[in-house]
Amino acid sequence: MKRSTLVRIVGALMALAAVAAIAILKPTALVYGVQRAGIYAAIAIPMALILGVVHIVNLAHGETMMVAAYLTYFLATSLGLDPLVASIPTGIVMFAFGWGLFNLTIRHTLKAPELNQLILTFGVAMVLSETVNLVATSQPRKLSLDYVTASATVGSASFGIYDFVFPALALAFLGFLVFFLRRTRLGKAAHAVGQNPRGARIVGIDVQFTYSLVFALASMMVGIFGGFFLTKFSIFPAVGGSYTMKSFCLVAMAGIGNLPMVAASSLLLGISESSIMAIPHGAGWSSIVFFVLIIAVILVRSFRRAS
Repeated sequence: MKRSTLVRIVGALMALAAVAAIAILKPTALVYGVQRAGIYAAIAIPMALILGVVHIVNLAHGETMMVAAYLTYFLATSLGLDPLVASIPTGIVMFAFGWGLFNLTIRHTLKAPELNQLILTFGVAMVLSETVNLVATSQPRKLSLDYVTASATVGSASFGIYDFVFPALALAFLGFLVFFLRRTRLGKAAHAVGQNPRGARIVGIDVQFTYSLVFALASMMVGIFGGFFLTKFSIFPAVGGSYTMKSFCLVAMAGIGNLPMVAASSLLLGISESSIMAIPHGAGWSSIVFFVLIIAVILVRSFRRAS
């Protein structure tokens, strides 16, 4: 058995043992960890798609989610739609938004140095954030929804059940993208472009169209997630920034374009944060866990390559 395979098996067994211990000692930490993981995975998977095919770090990723959440809010309050229903037209609008944003701005920097691409998407993020701030002000907005407070009790553990909608959404995104990339003609073309754009162009694939489609699909998924996000959290112009950073870090942990590992990394992060928060006075340390995990994963990979 290869050493790398053995390391993976040992790591998986250790992770399973840790999850079993948490489930026994702090069952609610495991439940909330899975729910939190769904939030991280649902927004990180679209970024993984963009990075895997277009090879661009989109620093406006979280701001796109924020714009979608505001759009869903105004659809819900103006038309009386439930935000989960309003997330469908929001997703369609964000598909068109992503297509236009890519072709008006990002496509012109694909051959430019990576720093130019980062500065461009950072500028887009600032424009989106400040525009929403001017139009909607910085006042936090939140919808009051009865079904969000639903709870369940299992044994001595009580927990909210609505937040399981986020893991379900993340699995739906993952299933859709796996089917799209492996079973459809456009998806196979996107996979080919992600692996070798020059070779894909030689065999007749329209690379620019594929880039536009992938970016628009990612924007659509982020738009749908924005509607779901609104049901649980308050929204304000700066709400998306931290999700951009966490999405990028999760993709870095998983490996560029590795969608299933993004979900697994999100699960690791979610359970780790919830476990720390379950410890007395541990809530303030939960955000540090994220960066400790990132550093640990990068160091382990570096040691593997060195050996």
